[in-house]
Amino acid sequence: MMKLYDHEAAVSPRRVRIFAAEKGIELELVRVDLANGEQMSAEFRRRNPECTVPVLELDDGTCISEVIAICDYLENSKESPLLFGDSSARRAEVLMWNSRIEQIGLSSIADFFRNSVAGMKSRALTGPADFEQIPALAERGRKRAMLFFQRLESHMDGRRFVAGNTLSIADITTLACLDFAKRAKLELLDSAPNLERLHGELSARPSASA
Repeated sequence: MMKLYDHEAAVSPRRVRIFAAEKGIELELVRVDLANGEQMSAEFRRRNPECTVPVLELDDGTCISEVIAICDYLENSKESPLLFGDSSARRAEVLMWNSRIEQIGLSSIADFFRNSVAGMKSRALTGPADFEQIPALAERGRKRAMLFFQRLESHMDGRRFVAGNTLSIADITTLACLDFAKRAKLELLDSAPNLERLHGELSARPSASA
């Protein structure tokens, strides 16, 4: 069975767990103790020199890191359901929106969170090197996140899913993004009925608790 090097509270491996659950693929979860720096150990670095989770270890020992690379592998491991789109055009739309949510939504929340939480004083960036917090980046992240939520709320007007008419990796990333914002204590917009509806629907799926 494939192994997923995981941490239950981390945003990125949660996206993989949800994706695998939606695909009906069982993974062996191997907990990595991030709080005590297990990701920095020589043993873990052999699996991922970037010292981040998730990492998918295949039966032959091949290790794949980065969420989209892992999910793409899982997508091609089982024909249905298709979570990257059922045509070239749909796949491009899904990847476009997923990229926007990652690069604007998740990254801005991460800037806010990692540059403001006391426990991350010297860990403002993930990876093998330490970086000190920059308070100005926390405020910029907050502003970017709010602007992104506004745009996403408008985009979701009249839509059930983020990209196309069926669930995709873009929706999974959106759920993780909205929950990360809540964890970071970033208040959502004063009125966001579309995002509230989407969050409620995605949270109710069994995969959300994977």
